[in-house]
Amino acid sequence: MLMPSIFTKDLFDDFFEPRYHGYDRNQALMRTDVKESGQGYELSMDLPGVKKEDLKAELKDGYLTITATTRQNNDEKDAEGKYIRRERYYGTFNRSFFVGENLTQDEIKAKFENGMLTLQIPKKEPAKQVDEKRYIAIEG
Repeated sequence: MLMPSIFTKDLFDDFFEPRYHGYDRNQALMRTDVKESGQGYELSMDLPGVKKEDLKAELKDGYLTITATTRQNNDEKDAEGKYIRRERYYGTFNRSFFVGENLTQDEIKAKFENGMLTLQIPKKEPAKQVDEKRYIAIEG
């Protein structure tokens, strides 16, 4: 029989928390809104409890990857200083978005304030490829 843990935030966490069936914990912890404008895109990502120094944004091969590291320590002591509960959690989460191979990291603007990461990503037209005529040498 499945019994709820007494140390969760809510008695029903164990019963209702989706843990299987394709559930992606990164997406639940890094909820992102994407808004399009004429000049580009604005990504707003919720990162509660994350500090600016534990946040990293990387642009590689056209993918923008946001990585957040979180550390939580929930120590509870009784009146005598003995632990009645001690839980620690350390984790790293990341999400990636394809933004195009023509962007550079200098073109993307990021701001982190009150647990919200906001990224301004400009629209950039892909470089047009010029068809080159390639001739084959004919001997004879």
